[in-house]
Amino acid sequence: MAPLTPPILDGHSPAVIAQTCQTYNLTPSEFAQLRDRAVAAKATSYSPYSKFKVGAVLLSNGKVDDAVTGERTTTAPEQTYTPGANVENASYPVTTCAERVAFGRAITEGHRGFKAVAVATDISPPASPCGMCRQFIREFCELSMPILMFDKDENFSVLRLEDLLPLSFGPDQMGIEGSA
Repeated sequence: MAPLTPPILDGHSPAVIAQTCQTYNLTPSEFAQLRDRAVAAKATSYSPYSKFKVGAVLLSNGKVDDAVTGERTTTAPEQTYTPGANVENASYPVTTCAERVAFGRAITEGHRGFKAVAVATDISPPASPCGMCRQFIREFCELSMPILMFDKDENFSVLRLEDLLPLSFGPDQMGIEGSA
């Protein structure tokens, strides 16, 4: 079976963006913020070796864990966008991808309940998260969560996590419910 190849959608078409928002339960404002913030995060990449800049941003639905007690609260008044960019190292295995930087930051700040992830690169077609990042995302997100992938021209593809990581292994297989 051939791998799923999502269509590249016109990132400048209001009709395409509106249909994407309807399909993935995003508002046009959320879509625009995800795109713009992922592109902005890309500019902060530290990638002197590969020159491959990646930016990512997470949209959380306002659920925040109390950093002191660890209790989940829903008192955050609005949604939160958390950016990340890839950080390379002369020892390549130590390099950290943009998605993992963003999730590490969000989790340590107490954010939970993610609604969407966006990734931006300087190539076309859009790049998807690597396998390690897909598994990392799985730890904290529902399988139905959309991942928007923007190319150098802000055209995009979008897939749900379950499409990027079929037959996934996650916290629920370890008896931990509700980590997402």
